[in-house]
Amino acid sequence: MTQKNPHQIGIQVETEYVESQSTPRTNRYVFSYTITIRNDGTETARLLNRHWVISDANGKVQEVRGEGVVGEQPRLGPGESFRYTSGTILDTPAGSMQGSYDMVDSQGNHFDATIPPFSLARPGSLH
Repeated sequence: MTQKNPHQIGIQVETEYVESQSTPRTNRYVFSYTITIRNDGTETARLLNRHWVISDANGKVQEVRGEGVVGEQPRLGPGESFRYTSGTILDTPAGSMQGSYDMVDSQGNHFDATIPPFSLARPGSLH
């Protein structure tokens, strides 16, 4: 019998180019991303901190660290999810993001939930 991992956090990402806030002539490309964090484990978990690595098409890398997400530190029981939308600005019409969430379970054990790399791209900028 296999035992379910107590720390199993699923992350889904949807991205969108925000044309109304972007000004390509000044190399300003605005993207929004909506993330759904789901606790597929057996322990309640709370998101404490975020760490992002944001890369543009020129190889410029920004690292962002901070408490919670959108001003919250959501607590997720098994089977619960939390969804939020945020954004970033790039100097190029395409780039990528990846990172991790610093989580803590109800026993006080810290663990990282990995955010797999995802693309940011203005429509028509990638082949």
